Amino acid sequence: MKKFFNTKWFTLATYLLLLSAISLIGFIFLQNNQTLKNVIVSFFEVAENRTFDYRQTLKIVHKQPVPNKDIVVLAIDDASLEYLWDKYGEWPIPRNVYADIINYIEKDKPQSIIFDLLFIKSIRATKDADNALISALNKYNNIYVGMNFDNLPSDVRLPINLPERLSVELKNNSNVDIKSKYSYSNCRTILSELLNGNVKVGLTNVIRNSDGIIRRVAPIVYYKDKTYPYLAFVAGSKYLEGTDVKEFTIDSSKNINIQDLKMPLNKNGELILNWYGVSGTHLNYPMYKLINDMENRALKADRMNFKDKIVIIGTTATALHDTKSVPIQDNVYPGVEVHATFFNNMLDNNFIKQAESGINIAIVFSLILMTILIVMYSSSTIFALLSTILFAIAYLFMSYYIMELFNLWIPVVIPMMSIIVTFALTFIAKYLIKSKDFEYQYKLATIDGLTELYNHRYFQDMLRQQIELSRRYEQKFSLIIIDIDFFKKFNDTYGHQSGDAVLRQVAQTLKKNSRTTDYVCRYGGEEMSILLPNTSAEEAIFNAKRINKAVEERDFQINSTQTSNVTISVGVATFPDNGETPQDLIEYADKGLYYAKEHGRNQVGLANQE
Repeated sequence: MKKFFNTKWFTLATYLLLLSAISLIGFIFLQNNQTLKNVIVSFFEVAENRTFDYRQTLKIVHKQPVPNKDIVVLAIDDASLEYLWDKYGEWPIPRNVYADIINYIEKDKPQSIIFDLLFIKSIRATKDADNALISALNKYNNIYVGMNFDNLPSDVRLPINLPERLSVELKNNSNVDIKSKYSYSNCRTILSELLNGNVKVGLTNVIRNSDGIIRRVAPIVYYKDKTYPYLAFVAGSKYLEGTDVKEFTIDSSKNINIQDLKMPLNKNGELILNWYGVSGTHLNYPMYKLINDMENRALKADRMNFKDKIVIIGTTATALHDTKSVPIQDNVYPGVEVHATFFNNMLDNNFIKQAESGINIAIVFSLILMTILIVMYSSSTIFALLSTILFAIAYLFMSYYIMELFNLWIPVVIPMMSIIVTFALTFIAKYLIKSKDFEYQYKLATIDGLTELYNHRYFQDMLRQQIELSRRYEQKFSLIIIDIDFFKKFNDTYGHQSGDAVLRQVAQTLKKNSRTTDYVCRYGGEEMSILLPNTSAEEAIFNAKRINKAVEERDFQINSTQTSNVTISVGVATFPDNGETPQDLIEYADKGLYYAKEHGRNQVGLANQE
């Protein structure tokens, strides 16, 4: 049992080393084949992102998170778009309307007003309307407007130098690399009076994952080697600090810090959004209702009160095409609600953190080890399979609850594949181990340890089997019994170790001079036997004489310096000529053997020679 245990774990360790070597070779190969590497990485990234989506969707169904009641989305929805077209006869609406909306909301003293709209230079806008908007936006200290960065060539649009007041300082004490992914060379500018005025400006840039879904947002990006904040990030920072924040720090743990708030960045400097529900989860107030409130303020006592609210203004109408795919299954968000979600995450300190590579590796190795233990110690294949499936399901539930309770995104795809592959390979390894153990036990039961010939028990079993087969198919088979001449005297002269050496060498000679279909056995002591299937008496005698001569002509090494000659005496019996039972055949062959010994040894004797 101890030998089996050692053999089992030695085989398993060998298999694991082989698997590690194959993985290393595969890794090196991928490093030298960038195209294939990109395909594989993309596959795993998309698949893992999908598991994130399912977990987010399940969290919303199960936990039903409540968005912050102070965030209000002032939405230009489908009804408002129809209303504004009818009222003003055009889209975009005159910019002085936004000026009126700002002045109206500011009377309630909101915490902030955030425009997810780009107020760019437009030939359709009148100068008076632009001036009214510029005046309203620069009048207050709590208004934020959006701007976009891009990488358009300079011969399409000439890049400008932005005012110093729009940039922020970033101290990066980590290995976060924002520049590689979020570095822009051009921008879509808004009105210069806004760039150089009092209004706060932030970016509305978002980058989708390869499957077109927005899961991450970079709070700070680069433009011309300076850093600029995301629209909701710059507004949220002031909300948390109580004043404009012009300097941010990324600590060694890859958190971007605002007071006690630590927001976990990934390696690209992105924050992973934690979603609250389907589109419309945040309080949506249609713009057409606000305009009606403005016109009938004295008559409408139940109008929306914006006191201390974070008002985010943007389009949600499907006709305006500002929709984005988000992780919530089968749903899209308007851009304004993405800003609302980001802002809400800041207020709740609710961003998702993706587990570090070291944790992921530890998880995978732990799952591999557990799967190996399950398979190796399971009593049956069905039990091992069911246990592994339940173990995998338990990990899936754990990954969901870890995200829900701790906002930690641990991997699912690679761990699940590791469990599947490990189960398959460990099952194969276990089968091989069992095969080796069966082979070892079978060898112990059938092979003589000294001569490595079949043992006496196996000889008796095969003799009975050959009688049954020969009787059924009416075939002959023969038996040869061999005895080493003067073996006791040889032992007394040279010692038992030399005797054992002679036994082994005689056994080798017998096997070398027998057919592959013959069964060469140790009968007992210095006696050996050979079963020759489908062999007549004449053929058996011929083979016996050939073996006798081969032994006679061989020099036997009895120790490191001496050799000696050895001879054998041989008896032969054939079924059914000389007997139809094992006892009869052995007795007949023995008589031939005794005849050979009594008549000078070193020969083939036959019982009927007398």
